[in-house]
Amino acid sequence: MPNITFLPANVSIEIDPDENLLRAAMKAGVHINSSCGGAGVCNKCRIFVEQGEVKGETLPEGGWKACQTFPVSDVVVRVPVESEVDRKVLRRPMAQKAASWIKVHTKSTSWELHPVVQKYLVHLPKPSLQDSASDLERLKREIGQKRPQAISPEVDSHVLSTLPESVRKRDWDATVSLMEGTERDIHRLIRVEPGDSTSQHLAVAVDVGTTTVSAQLIDLKTGEAIEEVSDYNPQISYGEDVISRMEFAKKGDGFKTLQEKIIECLNRLIGELCSKSGRKKEALSLISLAGNTVMMHFLLGLDTRFLRSNPYTPVATQFPPVRAIDLGMDVPEHVYMFLVPCVASYVGADIVAGVVGVGINHHPELTLFIDIGTNGEIVLGNQDWMACAACSAGPAFEGGGMRHGMRATTGAIEVVHIHPVTFEPMILTIGGKKAKGICGSGIISLLAGLFMAGVLDQRGKFYKDLDTERVRPGRDGWEYVVIGAKSTAIAQDIVFTEADIENLIRAKGAMFAGYFTLLESVGMGFEDLERVILAGNFGSYLDLDQAITIGLLPDIPRDRFFFAGNTSLLGARASAISLPVTRELHKVAKMMTHFDLSSNPRFMDHYVSSLFLPHTDQNLFPSVRLE
Repeated sequence: MPNITFLPANVSIEIDPDENLLRAAMKAGVHINSSCGGAGVCNKCRIFVEQGEVKGETLPEGGWKACQTFPVSDVVVRVPVESEVDRKVLRRPMAQKAASWIKVHTKSTSWELHPVVQKYLVHLPKPSLQDSASDLERLKREIGQKRPQAISPEVDSHVLSTLPESVRKRDWDATVSLMEGTERDIHRLIRVEPGDSTSQHLAVAVDVGTTTVSAQLIDLKTGEAIEEVSDYNPQISYGEDVISRMEFAKKGDGFKTLQEKIIECLNRLIGELCSKSGRKKEALSLISLAGNTVMMHFLLGLDTRFLRSNPYTPVATQFPPVRAIDLGMDVPEHVYMFLVPCVASYVGADIVAGVVGVGINHHPELTLFIDIGTNGEIVLGNQDWMACAACSAGPAFEGGGMRHGMRATTGAIEVVHIHPVTFEPMILTIGGKKAKGICGSGIISLLAGLFMAGVLDQRGKFYKDLDTERVRPGRDGWEYVVIGAKSTAIAQDIVFTEADIENLIRAKGAMFAGYFTLLESVGMGFEDLERVILAGNFGSYLDLDQAITIGLLPDIPRDRFFFAGNTSLLGARASAISLPVTRELHKVAKMMTHFDLSSNPRFMDHYVSSLFLPHTDQNLFPSVRLE
């Protein structure tokens, strides 16, 4: 890996050869003006190569474009001081990322390979006048020899219609699929195939999120993920959050529409998984699915009216296996859908799947598990006990409700640094393409940068007397021009408004108040936390210092933070490949004590106190220096 040294800051960093020098500078904490996001159109990120070899684009006035220049060897780069008003601010602390939980704790994500549906090859003796037992009895007899505990399995009725052909087609060799009970020792015969098809044994693991639906195709012979796909949840057209969708469900055919949309999405994703991997749907043995409680109700066609109103009662939190075709799924008739259990109305199967997926129930350390999203969900505890709560953060962290917010895809602004003297931005976009908007991590980065550069006060309001044209009045109050129209992919200025900031402060305030209240409810404080696990993909992009600066995360030692990605999908995959994990999910759901924050007066007190940057109580954020 090439070593890059930046002068005059005199700081070095190792990067991958396919990373450009602008991205290297951002990682190293070196500010280089770049207002186009790294798309190569603003020509402001000029650097000079003092030593070493690079490849890329030069500028007519001399120097190289940092965003288009890549190292071939170790390189010494000089950032021209004339592009900086004050040499003192050329250098800032390196971005601190949470460590990957999956990489650090590999044992926590290793599960016994024992799918809830098992395939066995059996050879049946041919019937004769001396042995004229029925095909089914003959089959059960052979199953009993293979699996003594399954000597008399229950039988799905559809098996009988094809049984005679299935056992005779390959000279009485057949593959049987046995489904084991998730909570008790029962066995069910769900499929009989001619010949040996034991190698064709697949599952689909699904996370049905409020904004995004993700799915993996799993090889149940190895436990490995073969392919992964995701897409927007199409229900988003009928409401960005679960509350608005439940309101829509009350109107006319609204409920039916929402169920049909999610089923269509699942069918499309499963088709895409099979197409990309070259596998056939006929090889599917099961579907394992997790989602928040409202999403689970919409999927199953369960009434959400009583989830919407006090005392917020779900129809069920534990769900029996469901034949997928009964829900309208385009899969073979033997495929069952196994649903991760929920805890309460707004602490769903996605959280239970996440907790078991990362193995909190196997560790003694006090852990705060956070899923930052539209419906923020929090778990506190360890292997002995767990408390949980939910708080409505809204869609701000996913780009919703923001003037130029967007999903984390190509062209999204993902990280920003604001120069504290010129107030000029250093911007990176996903893929280094022209900017289309700002994703969740970019919004947090931008808010923290503007605040620490002295562009915003603690209320999130712009100072109006700054020597910069980037801060200006706009239709939603004052705003900061992040990228001018000529350098964007949408031919208009991308701005960050006071209305955007207000939405984000409310969202981070709800999350922080949730942690505070839950800890307080069990007689603990932030100092007691031994680790914090961040669920959701944007945790991997989050700069911890920036998230703490705005008051989204507690101000504790940074080495206690871990990101774990899509833990709901992780838990669904674990459940797909391991019956013991499936049983753990039910056990963990039952051991969680739910705290209703909406009826807790202390939550509202903490929420109001959190509506400042970073908080009204500066003692909670000793590392955030306000000058």
